[in-house]
Amino acid sequence: MTATNGSKVRPRRRVGRGALHVTGLGLGTAPLGGLYRDLSDEEANATVAAAWDAGVRYFDTAPHYGNTKAEHRLGNALRHYPRGEYVLSTKVGRRFVPRTTPYEGKEGWQDPLPFEAIYDYTRDGILRSFEDSQQRLGIIDIDILLVHDIGRVTHGEHNPHYWRQLTEGGGFRALDELRSAGAVKAVGLGVNEGAVILDAMAEFDIDCALLAGRYRYTLLEQRPLAGMRKARRQHSVGRRFQLGHSGARRRGRSEIQLRRGAARSDRARCAAGSGVSRPRRAARRRGLAVSVCASGGRHRADRRAQCRRIARERGVVRVARPRGLVVRAARGGPARRPRACARGLI
Repeated sequence: MTATNGSKVRPRRRVGRGALHVTGLGLGTAPLGGLYRDLSDEEANATVAAAWDAGVRYFDTAPHYGNTKAEHRLGNALRHYPRGEYVLSTKVGRRFVPRTTPYEGKEGWQDPLPFEAIYDYTRDGILRSFEDSQQRLGIIDIDILLVHDIGRVTHGEHNPHYWRQLTEGGGFRALDELRSAGAVKAVGLGVNEGAVILDAMAEFDIDCALLAGRYRYTLLEQRPLAGMRKARRQHSVGRRFQLGHSGARRRGRSEIQLRRGAARSDRARCAAGSGVSRPRRAARRRGLAVSVCASGGRHRADRRAQCRRIARERGVVRVARPRGLVVRAARGGPARRPRACARGLI
C-alpha cells in the first residue's frame, strides 16, 4: 500500500489560507454508495487501495452517497492508512433518519442503507450532521466540511427557505465555529451550480468550493471559474487584489496592487492597456504612491536590492509576473516618480 513513485497526482495544492494541501487528483466516493450499480465491500476497499497506490491523498465523501453507505465504506478503508498522510472531506445539509417508506430508487442508489434524508442547513443541523459523519467514518479528524447541494438545481422554489437556514438560521455560523475551534481545517460548498458559490462568497468567508462536473465544469468547460475569480478578488479579506488582465502577453500590461488591509473604497481600478498612464492616473486620484517594476536591463543585482528597499519603505506586497510591466501602489502620500527595478523580485 505504498504510493507509486513518480505519480503525476502527488503534487499538492493549498486549500484556503492555512497549511492544508490536497493532491491534484482526488477520489470521489459516490460509487462506493452504489451510484448506478452496487459494489461489494471488497470492491470498495480495492477502489480506495488502487487510488492510494496511484498517489491519491484526497478523499471526498458525503452522507448522501448511498444514504450513509459511502461514509461507512470509506472510513473502513482509510483506517488502514496513516491519518496524517491524507486529506478527508465530507458534507453537511442532510440529516439521516430511519426510512419509514419504501425506497423507490429515484436518487440513483443501488441497494442503499435503510435511511432517508431530511434537509437541514441550520446551525444545530450542521453540527449534528458533522458529529454523525465522524461516527460513521470512525475518524474524528475531518479536514474539510462542505455544505451539500444548496441551490436551485436541488431545491427549486424551496431554495430561499434553505438559504435562510444558512444565513439566518446559523448554518454559516456553525461552519465558522467548527473552523475556529480547529475541528475542521477548511469549509466551503459542494454544489451543482456556480451561481450559489458566488452568493455564498458574498455572505461568508469560504475556503473552497466543489462544483459537480456535469454542470458545466470539467477539464474542457471552465466558464464558471471566470465569475469566481472576480468574486474572490472582491470578497477575500487579506488576500492579494489583482486588477487588470492577468493573461495579457503584450508588453506594457499593467495592474495595481494595494497594500494588505486597504479599504475596498481605496482599491484602484484600471483596465489592462499599453503603458502605465491609466493605472498611474487611477492611483494618483486616490492618493496612492506608485512604483514601476520593469523587466530586463543591466545591473540586475542593484535593481533587485532597490526593489526590495522600495517594498520595505512603502509596505508593498509581492506581485509576481513572468515578464512585462507591473505597477504597484501603496497607501500614503502623493504619487512619486516611478522607479525601475527587476521584475518579480520582491
